[in-house]
Amino acid sequence: MKADVLNVKGEVVESVSLNNDIFKIEPNMPVVHQYVKAYLANQRQGTQSAKTRAEVRGGGKKPWRQKGTGRARVGSSRNPVWTGGGVAFAPKPRDYSQSINKKMKRLAMKSVFSAKVNDKELFILDELKFDAPKTKAMVEVFNNLKINKTLVVIAENDKNVVNSVRNIKDAKCATVGTLNVYEMLKYNNLILTKDALTKIEEVYK
Repeated sequence: MKADVLNVKGEVVESVSLNNDIFKIEPNMPVVHQYVKAYLANQRQGTQSAKTRAEVRGGGKKPWRQKGTGRARVGSSRNPVWTGGGVAFAPKPRDYSQSINKKMKRLAMKSVFSAKVNDKELFILDELKFDAPKTKAMVEVFNNLKINKTLVVIAENDKNVVNSVRNIKDAKCATVGTLNVYEMLKYNNLILTKDALTKIEEVYK
């Protein structure tokens, strides 16, 4: 499968062959969904904690006698109904992490790459380099490509490119090594530099 390679002005400069095993498979959305669920679960700290009625200080004495007052029977002033009482089913620290095996991760990544190609949301640039961080220049690249809400993927960490993207709303820069399914789905468009494309095909072939 062929794809156009663009320059920063949005002009077609050449075409490249895309690996069909990565960019032209039938997207497996159940696997993508499972990956995203695991990714979001792994972001949770799991440090929330509240006290149950057994852990709240006080409440040892019965507030009033069982019968004869006309009021509801109460055994402790620290039950969950009372102000200052414990929390019913109180959250406790726990591990929310989920594991996804390597084969499923690769399938999820390939599925999203293929979906981006199918939806015409994948753009390949011949190169993306700046002499210094230039947000204005990066915005101009997006305008030339007529896209917004974009994830820019580069082969290796380049501070000038990263800092050029950083201050743009709804845009982010990632390297091939940090690329993940959740962020590819979060942004409407995906820009790959030619070097990043080569590296992706090496990693996921």
